[in-house]
Amino acid sequence: MPQVAARINDEQERWLKDYFRTKSAGAEFILPWAVDTFFRAMANIKQMFTVGELKTIVEAHKDTRLLPDHTRLSYLLLRVSDACELNNLHTRHGASRSSLESKLKSLDDTQATALMIWASAFWVSRNCSAGNLDEYISAY
Repeated sequence: MPQVAARINDEQERWLKDYFRTKSAGAEFILPWAVDTFFRAMANIKQMFTVGELKTIVEAHKDTRLLPDHTRLSYLLLRVSDACELNNLHTRHGASRSSLESKLKSLDDTQATALMIWASAFWVSRNCSAGNLDEYISAY
């Protein structure tokens, strides 16, 4: 199995040590679960939105560094709303702002977090370019 070096804070380290025999055992359980949960959530979420709406969400996360405190539906709504209001991203991608906001409001915090991670990931991916946005949306 491939190994990953992940950074965790002291509180997270204590939590892993308290709940699992070792920190590594905990990480080996949590990481695959988190990855599977993320991809399962994204598969369901992407069926809810149009391509134009997904492009709007991705562009709303350009130059954004997500922090754990920002992983809530309210933050996603704020980012997308500001992007639509200030830059008319929804219009550029042929998306209805009201439809987009209605769909976003139907998400829970976990789904919103997955969507924000997915949208932000495009901007740091190897395939990041305007021409690859359609490919990113369909493939990932």
